Order: sequence, then structure tokens, then C-alpha cells
Amino acid sequence: MTEPSHDKILIVDFGSQVTQLIARRVREEGVYCEIVPFQKAAEAFRELKPKGVILSGGPESVTLETSPRAPQEIFASGTPVFGICYGQQAMAAQLGGEVEGGHHAEFGRAEIEIMADSPLFRGVWHVGRKYPVWMSHGDRVTKLPDGFEPLAFSENAPFAVVADEARKFYAVQFHPEVAHTPQGELLIRNFVRDIAGCSGDWTMAAFREEAIGRIREQVGTGRVICGLSGGVDSAVAAVLIHEAIGEQLTCVFVDHGLLRQGEAEEVVGLFRDHYNIPLVHVRAEETFLKALEGVTDPEAKRKTIGRLFIETFEAEAKKIGGAEFLAQGTLYPDVIESVSFTGGPSVTIKSHHNVGGLPERMNMKLVEPLRELFKDEVRALGRELGLPDAFVGRHPFPGPGLAIRCPGEITREKLEILRKADAVYLDEIRRAGLYDQIWQAFAVLLPVRTVGVMGDGRTYDYVCALRAVTSVDGMTADFFPFDMAFLGRAANRIVNEVKGINRVTYDVTSKPPGTIEWE
Repeated sequence: MTEPSHDKILIVDFGSQVTQLIARRVREEGVYCEIVPFQKAAEAFRELKPKGVILSGGPESVTLETSPRAPQEIFASGTPVFGICYGQQAMAAQLGGEVEGGHHAEFGRAEIEIMADSPLFRGVWHVGRKYPVWMSHGDRVTKLPDGFEPLAFSENAPFAVVADEARKFYAVQFHPEVAHTPQGELLIRNFVRDIAGCSGDWTMAAFREEAIGRIREQVGTGRVICGLSGGVDSAVAAVLIHEAIGEQLTCVFVDHGLLRQGEAEEVVGLFRDHYNIPLVHVRAEETFLKALEGVTDPEAKRKTIGRLFIETFEAEAKKIGGAEFLAQGTLYPDVIESVSFTGGPSVTIKSHHNVGGLPERMNMKLVEPLRELFKDEVRALGRELGLPDAFVGRHPFPGPGLAIRCPGEITREKLEILRKADAVYLDEIRRAGLYDQIWQAFAVLLPVRTVGVMGDGRTYDYVCALRAVTSVDGMTADFFPFDMAFLGRAANRIVNEVKGINRVTYDVTSKPPGTIEWE
């Protein structure tokens, strides 16, 4: 397939957990970008011919001989380069500057003062003023390479922003890509649009067209089955793939007994009523729940569910005539938390059933057209494809379903209690007009029983935890600030309407340090 004709930015990944946020900021400017690990950056640079290169942060220390480096040919090419955190340090070390390790750490909020004007700051920051940024570094640059000048400093970073304007090399010690650096995205915009000269012509319409071409090239005349999970990701993937290959696609919806209340009927109805896509509804509750009996470890749950999903799909593939490909709605956050998307050195957080949870033996090749998209981009693509707003706007729902919202052993009784509590909670959120303000909301049934009083009797029932978060991309999140009156109403309804729960709590943990889901 011919590479997209758009202007491109290459992002060299040194292993930061937020490298993908750089890609988000670039794409928000309508500019096509790709992330590649530093080990493959030279090859990617030659193939992509990018108009600019961004060097990401990373967990290593540049002072170590074995630490990652950017290909030297990037600096010799005349291409504009923007280094972020570790990327700044690597740039300095490779171009003749000096970096010191230890004793210079800055983590969290810091203030930088602007010393000189620059195209990087145009319309954003002004000389002589101070601005908040988000730092996360242990080393710092102590001597600049020839040609570089300092543009800003902080208390622990004398070269918080530096530039070689002649060569269009820029570097910052902080992280402009994260929301904690106000206006940081505008610095990335200035680099991408003004300094690198990208036109900003990459849109969801363009992605749709190019993804269809990639799907056709990968699949050829082969048959594909797509696993529908009940979430927007797999639904968008299915509609996109169907647009690419038509009747070569069969959707398989596996009801594993771990879905929300009424979910199976809703998903089946959507695809049978709105789309002319063959749909197989597999009722596999017995198989999944039997395999999960006595399983309490979260990773074991995920891997068990992942294995059974694949086995179910393989069995269905044989029934429909030997499908060669399995399509999934895997997204960027899934991948970056399970394994490094690019093969780089980032750290595994947890396995996802459709990424790290896959068994080593799998008889089908994967088709994952959304693998490089974030949740908001998937929703935009869904609207581009004509999916109903009510479906596109649904909160994320994990493939393992209620299994990871029921810590400890899973039983039918617990699942039924959890379904009812979750339904009441979401109903209250919708009644309050808050559903679209929340990224994700759900109930969790804790493996804890507490004493209560109902009427004249003593109860000894489960505790229900409520979770609601705000987020942009799922990589970071804050708890939603419900007022106490709302929480009181929701708790009162759950305790009164759901037999088996006598106490309700609200989770006020952000991500990090927590994850959005409980397991």
C-alpha cells in the first residue's frame, strides 16, 4: 500500500509511559504521526521522510553507556527536532553537551522563567514571565552543545528550554504533552505547524480511507471474524472492516455471562437492526463461569477470559468456513499498558484480554485497525462511519466485563447483585444529566461483608464501591466530583433496591496511582 501523502512527524520512543500523549497532541493539530522505538528509528526516518522529529521522554539515564540514543542521521539531516525530557538529555549528549545524573530530580509541578523569545513560544509564552510546567526527571543537562542557547530555566533545571535556532533544534526538560503543563500542547503545535511546517491535513475522514486500504491489503480475499465485546471499540472496528471487505466479515458476539444488564440484547439489536452484517450470537456463559470457578487472581482472570475468547472465535471460524483473521477493537491505551506498542522499553502495567492476555498459540492472524487510536479518536471515527450517537458515546466497558469489577471469586449470585447495582448507579447518573460529563462509571462488588440494619433486622451483606472518572484518553484520570446529595441518592437506591448490598462507598483515587478498573 502507498504510504499516506500527508505531512508526517516521527516520534522516537525512549520508553516513556506518556509517549502516546505526544502523538495525541500532534494529531489534535491534524498532523499524521507515528511512534517507533529508538531501535527502529533510523529505518523509520528513512521510510517516512518526516517533516519533523520528536524525541520522547524515558526511564533511563543518559549517563549510562547502554542507554538509548537517537539515530545520528536525524541530527545531520536538516530536519527540525524537538526533544522532551530524556529526549533533551539524549540530544545534548549526542551533540557534544554534558548531562549529570542524580541530585537534580524534579517531579511534579515546577515553574520556569522565560529568558529569550523563540518561535517555540510564539503566541504562548513571553520573556520575563513565569509559567507552570510538569517535571519528571532525575538527570539534567549541565553544558549545552555548540550552537544552543538557553531559553528558560527552573530552580533545578538551568536549561529547562534550549534551542539551536539555526538548525531548528529545540528541547525542553519538562513534559509539554501532559495536561499538567498548561499550554504545553501549544508548544507542540508551534513546533509541528510553524517550525516543522506541517499543513494539518490528517483527519478521521483521511484515517478512514487509509485504514480501509490497509485492511484490504492485509486481508485480501480472506475471511474475517470480529469479536464484539459490547463496547464502542469493537463496534467501530466491525463497521470499518465491513466497509472495507463487506461479506468477508462475520461478527461474533460472545455472551460470556459477564456483561452489564441488558447489554446482550442491546448489542445484538444494534447490529441486526442498523447494519447488514452477519452476526453470530454465542451463548457461552456456562463455559466461562465454569472456567473461572475458584479463580481470584486478576491476571489469571484476564488470561482465562482471553484464552476462552480465542478458543470460541476459533471454533466459530471453523463453522463459517475457516476464517483466517480475527478482528479486535484494540486501542493504544490497551497496548501501552500491556506491552510496549512499539517494542520499546516501557513497563507493563497489566494484561488486557485482547493484548497481553492472548494465548501464545492462536490459529488466526489479528486485524486491529484501531490499534493506534485513542478513545476520543475512535468515537470521532464512529461518527464518521455513521454509528448512532447513543452508541458512540457509551462509556468504555472492558472485555473481561464484570469479572474485573468483582474482586475475588466470581459467582452467579455476585454477578447478579453487581448487575443490578450497576444499573441503578448508571440510571442515577443519567437522571442527573451527568453521563456525558463522565469518562467511565461503574459499580464494583467488594469481597467484604459488613453488618447493617434494615427494618428491625440485622443484615450481613456485601459492600458496593462506586467509581466514576473524568479523562481524555484513559491514560490518566481523576475521580468525578459528585456532590454528596447525588451520592446519597445513589447509595440509598442501591441499598434499598439491590438485595445483597448493605453499604456503599465512593472511590476517590486518581490514575495514577490507581487504575480506572479495580482489577
